[in-house]
Amino acid sequence: MTRWYSRPVLSVTDIARSIDFYVGKLGFQERWRHVENGRELVAQVDRGECELLLDSQWPEKRGHGVMFISLDEPVLEAFRAEVTARGVEVKDGRWGYRLAIVADPDGNQLFFPYPAD
Repeated sequence: MTRWYSRPVLSVTDIARSIDFYVGKLGFQERWRHVENGRELVAQVDRGECELLLDSQWPEKRGHGVMFISLDEPVLEAFRAEVTARGVEVKDGRWGYRLAIVADPDGNQLFFPYPAD
């Protein structure tokens, strides 16, 4: 059996600002940064088994990312309370079912689905 592994890439304007948001506001951990000629190009953050790459090399893709992150409902409710207490706006939405939506500083959206109605 072959195991698949993925790390979504979110295009961002500023790696340091994005890491501040994902680590300081959403509770992720920074794993590494790639710097070339003094410019931060890519970084990885993770929380639990969710790993994200933050990339500043494709300006035309910034703010267009959408990522679904599935959590058990009690974990989602705890996460929502945690990030709201840190000043993060969590919006309600729908994608055929109820969502909690968090936008990063560049407008990339993290969709957290609730169990189907």
